[in-house]
Amino acid sequence: MKDQRIENIKQNISKVMVGREDTIDLLLTALLSHGHVLLEDVPGTGKTMVAKAMSKSMDLAFSRVQFTPDLLPSDITGLNYFDQKESRFVLRKGPVFTHILLADEINRATPRTQSSLLEAMEERQVTIDGDTYVLKQPFFVIATQNPVETAGTYPLPEAQLDRFLMQVSMGYPDKQEELAILERFDGENPLESLTPVCTSQDLAALKQVAQETYVHPVLKEYLVDLVGATRRDSQILNGVSPRGSLALFRAVKAYACIKGRDFVVPEDIKALAVPVLAHRLTAVRTFGLSSANRQIIERLLSTVALPTEDWGKRL
Repeated sequence: MKDQRIENIKQNISKVMVGREDTIDLLLTALLSHGHVLLEDVPGTGKTMVAKAMSKSMDLAFSRVQFTPDLLPSDITGLNYFDQKESRFVLRKGPVFTHILLADEINRATPRTQSSLLEAMEERQVTIDGDTYVLKQPFFVIATQNPVETAGTYPLPEAQLDRFLMQVSMGYPDKQEELAILERFDGENPLESLTPVCTSQDLAALKQVAQETYVHPVLKEYLVDLVGATRRDSQILNGVSPRGSLALFRAVKAYACIKGRDFVVPEDIKALAVPVLAHRLTAVRTFGLSSANRQIIERLLSTVALPTEDWGKRL
C-alpha cells in the first residue's frame, strides 16, 4: 500500500514539473536512502526547478552554488574571518550548511574545489581550520553537469563520482509534455505558490520505513552477482566496488518504499542498476562515455541469471 506522505510529495512536485515521474521517483529514492544525485543534462531541462520544488514540498532549506573555475573551497564550506567589533574570529557559514544543495555545473570548478564536497557528502560534516561542524539533516546534494559542452571543464574524478548514489538524465519532454509546460507557466509561476506537504519528522519516518523494507536472500545474491559481473567483464577496466553494492542495496529498499511495497522485487534492482552502477564503471575502450557504461550494465542485466521466488515471503 502506497504511503500517503510520499504520494503528497510527488503530487506537490508535479504541480511544477510536467511528466518526469521516473526522475522524481529516483530523486526521492536517493533522499530516503541517504544518497546524492548527479543530474547530467543540457541547460533548460528543469534541473533547478525540480530541486526547488523538492525543498518547498518538504519545507527544507535550499542553497544553490554556481560552480566556476575561480570558485574556492571556502566559497562552499565557509571561512573564519576576524570580526573587528568583537575582536575575535567568527565563522561565516557557506552554502553547504543547508538541507538541499544544488551544485550547478559542478564540473566547471577545479578538482580542489570539487573535492571540498567529499567530506560533506560522505560524512555529513565539514572541517574548517581544524574545527569540525556537523551539517543539517537531511543533507542532500543535487549536482548538475552539461554532457555536451566540455570546454573549460574538469571531469569529476572517480572518487567524486563514487560519492553520488545515482547519475540521472531527465531528457527532453515530448510534444504533449512541452505543450503542458507552456500552459502551466502561462501566468503565475507555480513554484511561487508551492507549499509544504511534509515535515522533517515525516521525512525521518519515511527513511526508517525504507530501511526496514524486506529484501529476500535470493535477491541479495542476485544483486551481488550483478555487481560481481562488472568485475569480471572484459569490457570493464574497473568494476563496481563494495560501496556500489551497498548503494544499490539501500536504493532498491527505498525505491520499493516509493512504489508502495514493504519488500523488494527484481524489477526494483533492474530499474536502479543503470543509474546506480553505470557511473561507477571504467570501461576499457570507451573511457568517459556514460552512454557506453549504461549499455554495459543493460547487457549484464540480460545475462545474469535471476531465480524465481516468492519475494515478499520473509524467511
